[in-house]
Amino acid sequence: MKTDPIETLFKKFDGQFDTEIPADGHAQRFFDKLQSVEIQIVDKKPKRLFLKPFLAIAASILLCFGLFMLLQPKTNLNDLASVSPELSQTQDFFMTAITSELKKINDEKTPDNEMLISDALKQMELLEKNYENLKIDLKESGNDKRVIYAMISNFQSRIDLLENVLKTIENLKTLKPTTQQHHQTVL
Repeated sequence: MKTDPIETLFKKFDGQFDTEIPADGHAQRFFDKLQSVEIQIVDKKPKRLFLKPFLAIAASILLCFGLFMLLQPKTNLNDLASVSPELSQTQDFFMTAITSELKKINDEKTPDNEMLISDALKQMELLEKNYENLKIDLKESGNDKRVIYAMISNFQSRIDLLENVLKTIENLKTLKPTTQQHHQTVL
């Protein structure tokens, strides 16, 4: 029969194992040592608890900073405002003027001039798309003056368009009472 490898191992170390019986009170000394280790572990826990608030504060600060960076409005650096403070003022002036003219046009909207206003707004959309392309060109060209002039020209074209629409609306207003009076006299 084959011998079991474990039996072979035990035979090899026979007589080398510590087989003596421990002295009296060994169990009590062992339990005392265990309790002293538990006390040391208990003593270490308050130190960890002391660090917990600081770790929580640090995590909160990091979370707030991350949210701030994530939610911070992205500034578009491809427009006139990114080139210089003077051009930023110019852009603000044009945007204010365009917004004002659009408000005036919307206030004047009637069924008689609805088609005129609708066409003007479509042309404004085309000019806005053109401006978006110019912003890309500005970034790629490294603030080329020709692109800057084209952007300013685009703003001016939008204002001119809106002013022309307002003039046409005013002309329609003055023509409408005249044509109504003419029709009444003819009838």
